[in-house]
Amino acid sequence: MALEMLRRAQAEGIQGIILTPHYKPMRHNARPETVRRAFYQLEKLKDTAGISTRLYLGNEVYYGSDMINALREEKAFTMAGSTCVLVEFNPVEDYAYIREAAYRLLAEGYVPILAHVERYRCLMEKKVRAEELYDMGCHLQVNASSITGENGMTCRQHVKWLLGREYVSFVGTDCHDDKKRTPKMAKAAAYVAKKYGESYSREIFRDNAAALIQGNYG
Repeated sequence: MALEMLRRAQAEGIQGIILTPHYKPMRHNARPETVRRAFYQLEKLKDTAGISTRLYLGNEVYYGSDMINALREEKAFTMAGSTCVLVEFNPVEDYAYIREAAYRLLAEGYVPILAHVERYRCLMEKKVRAEELYDMGCHLQVNASSITGENGMTCRQHVKWLLGREYVSFVGTDCHDDKKRTPKMAKAAAYVAKKYGESYSREIFRDNAAALIQGNYG
């Protein structure tokens, strides 16, 4: 399945992927050495299969009180070894909790990337809150499937609002398998280029991610 997902990603024109397995603090998670071993095995397999897409290691970290300790102890991974952290919350989480989490991460020297921000009810019902987090120094990520409308029209309207104000810094596939949740970036990138400009599309689909991987983003 992993190889098929990589083949599809390469066909989409995706040149590099930060792999982001879920990490939930205070839960049973795969040990860091187990994740690294699986990562190296996948790299060997994709090279043997002739897949040129480059792989980098990260986590999608579900925020909890011990998240910062997990990052410090390298139980959870930042994005491609950078100071950026892909952080996820419950879609119905209170705004005060999300804001405090962002503040704590920033204070510790991490750069929060809020995963699929269009899902968080407290931000989308009062979008000034998304603006406040952006101004604090958080970076906002949305799913490609939300841009194309596959997650429903309400979600798409939220994303269009964010894109229209250029609050989106990254677009993710949020893919989980090779059937229903597959990497579909090309369609989303073409839509953003048409509606919001080639420059902005290039920024959020390619340039920001490239800068992050090179350690020049944050």
